[in-house]
Parts: sequence; structure tokens; C-alpha cells
Amino acid sequence: MNPATLRGSLRIRLLATTLVWIAASIVFAGWGLGSLFRSHVAAQFNAELGTHLDQLTAHLVLDGQGRPTLSVPLSDPRINRPFGGLYWQIDRIAGPGMLAVDALLRSRSLWDQVLAVPADVPMDGEVHQHRIAGPDGTMLGAVERAVRIDDVSLRLIVAADERLMIEPVSRFNGALWLALGVLGLGLAFAALLQVVVGLAPLRQLRRALGRVRGGDARQMEGAFPAELMPLVEEFNSVLTQNADVVERARTQAGDLAHALKTPLSVLANAAHGKDDHLARLVVGQVEMARKQVDYHLARAQAAAAVRVPGARTPVRAAVDGLVRTMQRIHAGRRLALVVHPTAPDLLFRGEEQDLQEMLGNLLDNACKWAASRVEIHARIDGDRLDIGVEDDGPGIASDQREAMIRRGVRADEQVPGTGLGLAIVDDLARLYGGRVTLAESPLGGLEARLILPAAA
Repeated sequence: MNPATLRGSLRIRLLATTLVWIAASIVFAGWGLGSLFRSHVAAQFNAELGTHLDQLTAHLVLDGQGRPTLSVPLSDPRINRPFGGLYWQIDRIAGPGMLAVDALLRSRSLWDQVLAVPADVPMDGEVHQHRIAGPDGTMLGAVERAVRIDDVSLRLIVAADERLMIEPVSRFNGALWLALGVLGLGLAFAALLQVVVGLAPLRQLRRALGRVRGGDARQMEGAFPAELMPLVEEFNSVLTQNADVVERARTQAGDLAHALKTPLSVLANAAHGKDDHLARLVVGQVEMARKQVDYHLARAQAAAAVRVPGARTPVRAAVDGLVRTMQRIHAGRRLALVVHPTAPDLLFRGEEQDLQEMLGNLLDNACKWAASRVEIHARIDGDRLDIGVEDDGPGIASDQREAMIRRGVRADEQVPGTGLGLAIVDDLARLYGGRVTLAESPLGGLEARLILPAAA
């Protein structure tokens, strides 16, 4: 796994840590339980051998010729079945530290085999344990004891097939690892479910942020866990503080505009009615200053509005209001302003006054240049709002369209204006992450398309 991905994802970190711990716990539990069961089976195996050795010792007697025999046969049926897995044998000890090579007596299960036990003869009463080779290539666990009856020293051996110990352990280990595997899968699923459920509030938090960013809400709303509520409250506090800062900036911008326009109006009134060069220069510069003030204040207000989350504006209402205004302003030209059908839920992710500023400039330009008809259409293209304004005027040559968007550039000096209209629209659109494009209209004139972010 990529370390950067591991560090960057809380879900992966939680899952990886939990799954590693589960795997380690499963392995440790499997090893521990398997070892305990193996020790238990081995102890039971050796205890059973000791029991059979005790029975063999208890039933051992000497006949009239001094040969060993059993007063009562041992009861385990495996002893009477050839290669049955349980065996016993009695050897004569020739002297101290010596062992006869022949077995005096052995169980039927040995058939024609003899148990070959190491030569270390135990002391009287001692019990030794060995692993020896048995019939048919098997390995046996064996115990032996030395006893003395009427001056006859005998070695008693009981052995059993180790498969009687290995096979139960193997079956238990198989069942154990299967059960632990199922348990591990269950725990892994539970860990996954825990991560999904535990991180669900974060997805809810993300959706709440998306609603704020998309303009559906001005603050984060919803029921969040107690651990997340401080974060939500702090974020809402930041949003409120930001909105207050923007509102103060707008108020200050309005005050600045009023403070600047008053002396400009005084200068314009003082120069009005005079026909000398100075008066004309003052009137022209005052008008230019007014336009520049309007442009920069509008841009500053829009820049502040862009940083306010949750703003959303219905497009159709703004278009209808601007069309009515343009019909009054250009009433003498008898223009036909046609608004194509627009979805009522078409929303701009931004402030209403900024949308009116951008559309108002485009509509005003279209009405100034149109011969008789202006058309407006709006549609959604993915997450973008596409608004087009077309006219049937003379249009603009393709090699001049880019220049028209620059500040102060005008298509015709005979038409009133400062050349800031399209520049203001382009600046405002770019502040919102949009743009303005100019193209030839199917009506024969110019088509201005305004691309803006759409609200959900």
C-alpha cells in the first residue's frame, strides 16, 4: 500500500490498523489454542500409556517354571488385534546394566515384531519414556518400567501409535483455523461496518459543506455527533463573521461611492453651461472618473460577494426584471426583446446584484447596437450556467472581439459609453470562475455568452 495513500485516508488508516490487529490476534489465538490442545492430548496420551503400564504391572505373575505371564489379560481390544496401535512387551534383565535380546512375552498386536527400546534400563520402580520405531514403519510413544519378582528382573514396555495423538490434534487444528478464519472474516466485516458507520457523520459534514458552497444554505445545518458539533459551530461562526466582514465592506464601498460622487457632481455642475476648453475638459474627466469609480466599486463588491458561501440567485427573475428595465430605457427604438423559455429553477451561484450587473451590461450593449431584435436564452451545461444575449446589429469582426473585452476599448466612438461595460462583465465573471465569449449571432449581429457557476 502506498504510504502517502495510507497517511492521506482516515478510512484506510482505521481499516488497516484494525485488520492488522485482528489478524495478529487470530494468529496468536490459533497458535495458543493449538499449543494448549496439543499439550493436553500429549498429556492424555502419556497418561493412558501409564495406565496400561500399571495394569500390565499389576497383572504380571510368574508361572511354575519361573516364566512371566498375566493373571488377567489386558482389556483394551487393540492389544489383541494385529498392529492395532497399542502394544506391550516383557523382557528379562540378565543382570545389572544388562538386557536379554529376546522378549519373554509380548502382546498379540505385535504379531511377529519386537519392540526395540534403548538399552538404558530404569531402576526398580522408575518409568522411562521413549519414541521408538514400531510395526509397519510407524512411530510409537513408549513407557517402560523395571520390576523384580522372586529374584527375576523384568522390563515391562507399553507403546502406542503416535497417530493416536497426532490425528486428533490435526483434526482439531483444522477445525480451529476454520473457526478462527470465519471469526476473522466476521471481525473484518464488523471493522468495515464500524468504519463506514463511524465515518458517516463526516460524509454528512461534507454534504452540509457542499450545500453551503452550492448556495443551498448559508450555514452548516444538520444533526451531528457531539464530537463534531464544536467543529460545526466554529465553522458556522467563521461563516457568520465572514458575512459580517463582507457586509461592512459593501457598506464602506457604498459610502465611498457616495463620498466621491458628491464632489464629482459639484465639479460637473460648476462646469455645466460653459463652452470653453477647461469646462469641456472638466466635464469629460468627471464623467470618466464616475465610470471608473463605478467599475472599481462594482469589482470590489463582487470580489467580496464571491467569498460569501450560500449565495444563489434565480436567473429567470433577474432576466425578466432587466428586460422590463431595458424596454423602458430603449422605449423610443421599439426593440423586440425576446426571452426564450427558461427553467424556473435555474440558479446562479452568486449575488443577485452581480448577476444584474453582468446581464445588464450585456443587454444594454445589445439594445444599443440591435436593429430591431434582441434575444436572451439560458441553460445548464453540467455545473455551469450558460446565458446568451444576441442581437441583429452590425456585429463585431472576429479579429476585434477579444479586444472589445479589454478595458476602455469601444467598437464605435459615436455610440455613448466608456468602453468599460464588457470589461466589467468579464472581470465579474472571472471572479466567479466564469468567462465571457463573443461570437457571431444567428440573427446576424453579436452573441455574447456569459458562463457562470450554477447552484444546485
